[in-house]
Amino acid sequence: MERTLIIVKPDAVQRGLTGEIIRRFEARGLRIAGMKFIQISRELAEKHYAEHVGKKFYESLVSYIISGPVVVIALEGKNAIEAARGTIGKTNPVEAAPGTIRGDLGMEIGRNLVHGSDGQAAAAREVALFFSNAELVNWTRDTERWIFE
Repeated sequence: MERTLIIVKPDAVQRGLTGEIIRRFEARGLRIAGMKFIQISRELAEKHYAEHVGKKFYESLVSYIISGPVVVIALEGKNAIEAARGTIGKTNPVEAAPGTIRGDLGMEIGRNLVHGSDGQAAAAREVALFFSNAELVNWTRDTERWIFE
């Protein structure tokens, strides 16, 4: 099973959308391996967004993600990264398809509700940034035989 990191961003938490966002991932068939409600420090935000250092939007990304509490989630499942990103929708909510989190609930690219890892290397790095091995639970949901072949 593949693992990915999801961040329910400050705008989604402030709007009371956390439960709806988590529900959509679980309904899709993804399993929670770890979850925390935290305030991200500047230091952790800078590590998380390190690939964007030097880009004109870097400081606004960091400022935004530390502006309020977030929910970080390690999700697992077959093709978890692709499934999560499909559930999230395009980065710009007005371009995201109806039925996706951003397409249904978002309006602006700067307030796009949720982060999802964009590949296996990023997922491994990001999950390790936010979770220790002791904070991740290995378990099997009984319904998985009805979700995955």
